Amino acid sequence: MENNYTVLARKYRSQNFETLIGQDVLVKTLTTAINTGRIAHAYIFTGIRGTGKTSTARILAKALNCLSSDKATSSPCGVCENCRAIAAGQHIDVMEIDAASHTGVDNMREILDAALYRPTNARYKVYIIDEVHMLSTSAFNALLKTLEEPPAHVIFILATTEIRKVPVTILSRCQRFDLARVPVETLKKHFAWVAEQEKITLSDEANELLARAADGSVRDGLSLLDQAIAQTGGRVDEGAVLDMLKRTDRGTVVNFMKTVLSGDTSAALNKLDEIYANGADLTMLLNDMMEWTHWATRMYPSLRLQDASSSPYTADQRETIKKINETISLNTLSRMWQVMVAAVPELQASSNQKQCFDMLIVRLMHIADMPSIPELLKQNSVESEKKAETTKPVVKEQSKYIDIKSATELVNALQNARELLLYSYVSSNLEIIEFGDNKIKYFDRQNDKNFSQKLTLWLHDNTGKNWTLEITTEDPHKETISEHKKSEITADPMVADAMNLFEGAEIVGVSK
Repeated sequence: MENNYTVLARKYRSQNFETLIGQDVLVKTLTTAINTGRIAHAYIFTGIRGTGKTSTARILAKALNCLSSDKATSSPCGVCENCRAIAAGQHIDVMEIDAASHTGVDNMREILDAALYRPTNARYKVYIIDEVHMLSTSAFNALLKTLEEPPAHVIFILATTEIRKVPVTILSRCQRFDLARVPVETLKKHFAWVAEQEKITLSDEANELLARAADGSVRDGLSLLDQAIAQTGGRVDEGAVLDMLKRTDRGTVVNFMKTVLSGDTSAALNKLDEIYANGADLTMLLNDMMEWTHWATRMYPSLRLQDASSSPYTADQRETIKKINETISLNTLSRMWQVMVAAVPELQASSNQKQCFDMLIVRLMHIADMPSIPELLKQNSVESEKKAETTKPVVKEQSKYIDIKSATELVNALQNARELLLYSYVSSNLEIIEFGDNKIKYFDRQNDKNFSQKLTLWLHDNTGKNWTLEITTEDPHKETISEHKKSEITADPMVADAMNLFEGAEIVGVSK
């Protein structure tokens, strides 16, 4: 069993703060705290997978219990009994607990009961609870009191990739550290060092691909490197990594995007068929196209972001992108990005990714042909000017204004203009006191505050004059226009005779 192979991610796991890569702020804070004796009773480490959360917890446990010093040290020796046992995960006083398999409150009670006893061989009892967000609500509640005031010999170290799922009551009792994604350049240096230790050949291009595919995770990157070494037998080059990742090289992606933006749909689909036939993963191809669009936008001249040295493209490829940018607008790149982002869930849900990708290319071709928003606005402006030259402006001439001199003429004008709401309101609710010289004084039975503004605006638009509407709060007990018409009709002798024929009848409405 001693000859069993140890994967690179385990073999080159950080054993002290000096070898913990990409987490400078965390290292500085913890080493200073240990050196000054300001050791907290509870820590929580959060970040994406493979950034060093569990490794940091083990290093901290070694720093607290290393036998090379009579107190906690920021530079554990790594060779004493405690350091070796902690590194192997076998120390009796340093317990690593997987919260995913110890989710219940009973599991937590066992841990808390054991925490009351002093450590056997170490200065501190250290509880490392990995993926702590997996604990149940009752387990979290059981942990609260002990986590806030643990025995002096107990240190809790929690780790999680889902910090939002951890209750704030837990977070408030811990010192929180967010482990950052490890930068690409830092990963490249680390992978190059590992390759040197393993005596394998790793080309710069392959190293670049592995570092970017790792997406900030040291463990993911080392696992990919391990796989590449197994595939090639120790000579890892760009082609091997591209084949392993099922990823198209960036030169092909640049040329493909050039074809897409050329407007030749047939050529673009034929190029896609060729890439697909060569075994490319269409999900990775879409990611590469989005990466190209992002960097083409960053390199667009109007943004004046001249430094593109951090882009993953060679100098020749960057020149090609600059030439492409001369033929397209920034708005086109933005629309293409939106279409590709929307295509990500479509591609994942599709039962036939190739068909989905073909339609995506067609959409992108149409996006590239569409005019930009400024061009559309300019075109619309030109058309509007031409239309204005050939048509007369719709302005109400003075001769078309109406003359209103009485309340009766007002309601007749409203009825003729089909302003039925205003007509009904004026007829039924207004008691007209004065009417003349573009002034109306009235009492409003409904006291509608918006009515005055509406009628004033209508009068101005239809008479061409400014009117003054004055409302009084004292009811003059006058008839409304509808009531006045009703009285006139009732007073007519013929109507009176007709009413006498129908005893008990009443007039319920007056129409023209």
